[in-house]
Amino acid sequence: MTLTPAGSLWATLVMAFVLGALHLLAPYIRRRLPVPTHAVASLGGGIAAAYVFLYLLPRLAEGNQAVAHVLEEKVDVTPARGFILFFVALVGFFTFYVLERATHRSSGHKQEPTRVVFAFQLGFFALYSGLITYTLATKLHAGLGPAVLFAVAMGLHVLATDGVLAQHFPVSLTTRWRLVLVAGAGTGWLAAVVAQPTGLLMNLLTAFLGGGILLNVFVDELTPERHSSLTWFTAGLAAYSGLLAIATFTGTGAA
Repeated sequence: MTLTPAGSLWATLVMAFVLGALHLLAPYIRRRLPVPTHAVASLGGGIAAAYVFLYLLPRLAEGNQAVAHVLEEKVDVTPARGFILFFVALVGFFTFYVLERATHRSSGHKQEPTRVVFAFQLGFFALYSGLITYTLATKLHAGLGPAVLFAVAMGLHVLATDGVLAQHFPVSLTTRWRLVLVAGAGTGWLAAVVAQPTGLLMNLLTAFLGGGILLNVFVDELTPERHSSLTWFTAGLAAYSGLLAIATFTGTGAA
């Protein structure tokens, strides 16, 4: 099932509201979960990892064709064409790594990191939400199946990363500042309304977002000091891999 461009924008608006609600209500949701918070974070991390390796990275490889088309007159070496999108993904990975490192280096003696670090973290997580909403519009236009899978993965991932942000900034991250994250999700939808992403721009933004997702999964789920759950991470990885396999082999996951 596919949606018209207008229909995809309205559906994306609904997703922007859901994403904003997750940011705003995340503390309330985490306190009332039937399982421990680290279990949900691990489940979201497993889902996000499966999304990146089984859906995102193959699409980046396909997306190199769009980059090659744009750069055809300027770039003659095929390896250079294949390098572009994965380099952008690396930039996204590195950007979030720098922010994570700055957060840990600026915090000491059990105090919160500096306000400058908080501002950068908040701004980039708002950008993170905006990119999710912005890219969702194109996924909905391509097909409902991949869009729903993407929305589920990103919703759980946002809930998990919000918990990490709250852990870093237990005092600073008030409801007022959470509204910045809500605004990020809404801005992504507005950007999709004003200028729907082209093939090249879509691939570049998705690559950057994928790099950020990978970093967050590695930092927040694969380090023992985070008290992550192998069982829940494996459950998320297996369940979402199965859904992607079904979508792929039945033809509903093409996008």
